[in-house]
Amino acid sequence: MPRRTLFGLNLFLLLVWPIAWTAPLARAGLLPFFEGQAVSVIGGLGALWEADAALALVVLLFAVLMPLAKTAALGLYLAGRLGERALPVIALLGKLSMAEVFLVALYIVTVKGVGLGHVTPAWGLWLFTACVLAQIAIAELAAHHRD
Repeated sequence: MPRRTLFGLNLFLLLVWPIAWTAPLARAGLLPFFEGQAVSVIGGLGALWEADAALALVVLLFAVLMPLAKTAALGLYLAGRLGERALPVIALLGKLSMAEVFLVALYIVTVKGVGLGHVTPAWGLWLFTACVLAQIAIAELAAHHRD
């Protein structure tokens, strides 16, 4: 795939990330903090901040800042502003970004397993996951691309 195409796809992610962060990840019922509402990354951060600021900062780091940092670094690499030495750092940022998808899945499985309430995954979880996976794919293609 041409470097220019990878660069364009990466830039597209910069537009999609904010949608993924505000889209409903899941709908929660009978659960503390989220009773009857859709849970999004940003909405969840707000509710989590009131309950546990340290955990909110961890989620902010892995769900928002890491994906944004990877997208920016990958864009700089694809634009020729960063050299090959940046690729391991970009790969690490991608792994840390994927941690959020795992956390959401773990939350859903835990709540369903305990039987305290119900959580139904929503379209935003798929969008968020697609963004993370697309970013991993772009980074892999970029790492193996030679001009």
